[in-house]
Amino acid sequence: MRFLLMGNPNVGKSALFNRLTGANVICSNYPGTTVLYCSGKMHYRDRIVELIDVPGTYSLEPRSRAEEIAVEMLDSEDVIINVVDATNLERNLYLTLEILERKKRVIVALNMWDDTKHQGIDINVEKLEKLLGVPVVPTVAVTGEGIKELVERMPQVATTTAKSRSEKKRWSKIGSIVSEVQVIKDKKHTLSERVIDATIKPLTGIPIALLVLFVTFTIIINIGNWTIGNVLDPLFYDYYGPWVRGFVEGVFPSGVIHHILLGESENFIESLGVLTTGVYVPIDMVLPFVILFYFMLSLLEDVGYLPRLATLLDTMMHRIGLHGSAIVPAILGLGCNVPGALATRIMETRKQRFIAATLLSICIPCLAQNAVIVGLLLKFGLRYILIVYSTLILLYIVVGLLLNKMIKGESPEILLEIPPYRVPNMHILLKKTWMRVRHFFLEAVPYVLAGVLFVNLLYVFGVVGFFGRIFGPFLSRWFGLPNEAILALIVGFLRKDVAVGMLAPLGLSAMQLTVACTILAIYFPCVATFAVLLRELGWRDMMKATALMVVVTLTVGGLMNLIFLSS
Repeated sequence: MRFLLMGNPNVGKSALFNRLTGANVICSNYPGTTVLYCSGKMHYRDRIVELIDVPGTYSLEPRSRAEEIAVEMLDSEDVIINVVDATNLERNLYLTLEILERKKRVIVALNMWDDTKHQGIDINVEKLEKLLGVPVVPTVAVTGEGIKELVERMPQVATTTAKSRSEKKRWSKIGSIVSEVQVIKDKKHTLSERVIDATIKPLTGIPIALLVLFVTFTIIINIGNWTIGNVLDPLFYDYYGPWVRGFVEGVFPSGVIHHILLGESENFIESLGVLTTGVYVPIDMVLPFVILFYFMLSLLEDVGYLPRLATLLDTMMHRIGLHGSAIVPAILGLGCNVPGALATRIMETRKQRFIAATLLSICIPCLAQNAVIVGLLLKFGLRYILIVYSTLILLYIVVGLLLNKMIKGESPEILLEIPPYRVPNMHILLKKTWMRVRHFFLEAVPYVLAGVLFVNLLYVFGVVGFFGRIFGPFLSRWFGLPNEAILALIVGFLRKDVAVGMLAPLGLSAMQLTVACTILAIYFPCVATFAVLLRELGWRDMMKATALMVVVTLTVGGLMNLIFLSS
């Protein structure tokens, strides 16, 4: 027997899932898709059963791939826990009636019960239960209220006998049910509610969004940099480094294997060794920002702000073939492109995933790179920083518009439910963060190691040096930069922030430095991101994205040379 959590998006399914399951949770893609779902173990009548958090759907007549999968997961032997938003009973009951008409064993969790009191909504639960013919239990998933009763009443579920209805008759039935069980009292609009409304209106919502993002990134930058500088770097350089070098040199004193495992440099970033750079990059340079970003992302999600941010940007995103939810990969990419690349799988179609991943790679520099760019250019004046980021924003729009026109495929609309603001539960917040971080380890780290090994082999066999000698003089003339600066493009494939830092001692003018920073920002993503994108897009689409990156880099670099350096 399995239990399926089914409901509309943003009704608290994930919070209820976390309440019902322990730490043994597995998140994976539904076979043949990039749609993520989670399964866990739940105690039920002195035994352990499987609980599956089904992707949110508004109807059993699917309009997106996620909704198709929700329907496919239905099985005659499953028990359905239908999670209903008690503050939006009329809309939620449509899915409930559809499930009942499928002759399923159903129990209804009337979630967000506490919010009904805040909004002046009074629901007669006993009458609702009688009209639906299945157990109905009020719950507050974030606090645990009603969860015990929900589990205790699960044995009462029985196969429903509801008759199939047309859409028109279904809505008529819903109207009849709501009129009988729900009473809405007059309630004045409070000051806090007006502030909440301001976060969704463009005129006030966009400045608020900028403030929220600024505070979010300030927290991540400060805590992330402190963790790397005071905790992880000392661990790597004082303990892990000497140990791993002593171990490898004891087994392979020299030769190709020694070079592949350790590289040549004592510096963890520059060595390109599988056991040095391959471990240091994902653990030291990426992991702190991944943890912090996933924590802040989960916080914004649980508070209820993330859907509002997506709604604010939805219209603009549709112009470039995406929708408001594409802001999630973009935000994550500003911290670290690796989780940003993983997050592109939330997009419904192959076209949307390709556009989101390509724009991420070209136009969104990671947090470490942003810090170095600002550090290098700020001393010359704010206008040089503005040139870099204005160029990246313009590219995001222009390249997105072109890709939307050129790439065949669908860019479906998405209905975003705006949940009420809530105080998050710290236990659920930490558990959700851990699940996402663990997923990053399983999905991304193996590909980072493989990518470092690949680049290492290119160095060992002289491929990188060969391409540097062949293309270096041309690129130097085309971009208006000295030959030494071209080496940064090669290093940029491993770590862009290090590559930008290599520009500092070259004595470049302010404008040369601006051009070089812009080129590096739109150049290939670092090897860690490149490896993850390869997995997410596949070889064919990855090669298309790579070709586009080359074209955009050459075009923008040449134009900036012509405009700023040749005059």
